[in-house]
Amino acid sequence: MEPQIHYCTTSDGFGIAWGEAGRGPALLYCGPTPFTHVQDLFAINEAAYGGLARSFRLIMFDSRGTGMSERDVTDVSTATLLMDAEAVIDAAKLDRFVVVADMALLAASTALQLAVDLPERVTHIVLESPVQNERELADTPWGRTNLALAELDWAVYVQTLMRVLGGWDAESAWIDPTAKAAAGWVDPEVGLQYRRLQQATDISHLIAAVRQPTLVLRNDPNLIPARACQRIAAKIPGAEFRQYTDPNYEQWAELIRAFVLPSSPGSTAVSTERAAPGGLRTVLFTDIVGHTEMMQRLGDAKGRDVLREHERITRETLKQHGGAEVKTMGDGFMASFGSVTSAVECAIALQRAFSNFQHQTSNIQIRVGLNAGEPIEEDGDLFGATVILASRIAAKAGAGEILVPDTVRGLLSGKGFIFGDRGDFVPKGFDEGVRLWDVRWQE
Repeated sequence: MEPQIHYCTTSDGFGIAWGEAGRGPALLYCGPTPFTHVQDLFAINEAAYGGLARSFRLIMFDSRGTGMSERDVTDVSTATLLMDAEAVIDAAKLDRFVVVADMALLAASTALQLAVDLPERVTHIVLESPVQNERELADTPWGRTNLALAELDWAVYVQTLMRVLGGWDAESAWIDPTAKAAAGWVDPEVGLQYRRLQQATDISHLIAAVRQPTLVLRNDPNLIPARACQRIAAKIPGAEFRQYTDPNYEQWAELIRAFVLPSSPGSTAVSTERAAPGGLRTVLFTDIVGHTEMMQRLGDAKGRDVLREHERITRETLKQHGGAEVKTMGDGFMASFGSVTSAVECAIALQRAFSNFQHQTSNIQIRVGLNAGEPIEEDGDLFGATVILASRIAAKAGAGEILVPDTVRGLLSGKGFIFGDRGDFVPKGFDEGVRLWDVRWQE
């Protein structure tokens, strides 16, 4: 699938490139200006954009001076960004539509202004990892230095930005091709104009005026603090906040589909339950055994196919057992449960699912470790001794094993589980040993 490319003209005479793909309710995508290129973005991450096009009539566009739109630009502003979007809305004949803003303050500004100006036509709003202004990033290293780097060396800024967004160690299929292509999507002079405009933009007044159903998303980026997204969600009446972890943004389309079309076939929202501070939680870690060797043997493309199946099976199983995905580490997951029983039942279901998993290139074996306690929650993540011990226990497990400490075994007394004594274990960083038990799931 690829978008069909069209052109339209703004009210002040600029040529704007826009593309459409798919059928269904109209969805206007406001991309991360100035790093947009309709054709390239769709090709680089077809899983994300194609996922949207399978449920919506997806409309994408390049703002003036970027991508395939007219490049001869001398001035940009939030007003010109809005004119570009309005020209596309008219050309695409959008009557009622969803508006999605992706990972950029300027995109959020355009999307929210459209919602305020066209309250009868914009039906839903989705904001991915938004901030009200760049002061929200002032206490982060990137927030303190990114404009200075852009002014100093635009090429280095672009490459660094893509790495920061994707994560230096993340297995994100889109990072390398995007980093290579992005430098050609906007001329440095225009890119700097947009960078300075973003530095001066504040959307607080727009947030207060929004009345449409709104979904605020936050992936697991290295750039946007969760608290910044949560503040925006708190200021919009009835807004939903969903945090997820997916370096390739494949969940992104499903979350949007579940929000806008909750009754559509196959629409399954990713579990986003979070632990209440001070509450007893069971923390579960999984890890693929022999992950590095598998990737070296299969190569990046085929290895990623296997990992994608691993992620799908894990997320479906977590959802079935009431688990909340906290984050993924590429070859494993961290999840939390409000019930110790549900957590162990999920661990057993995971082992059974992967023992039956057959892939044309490779099978998958996982190790699982659990611990129960009162972890600390901060910015959607869990911390503390409970989490560290769960991770250490998982690392101790072998292929196909589920290990739990004596405390978890005690909480499961009388529940019908069968355990094998694995003896004492002194985890790294802990002064005292822990009695470990393996959960017998094959008997």
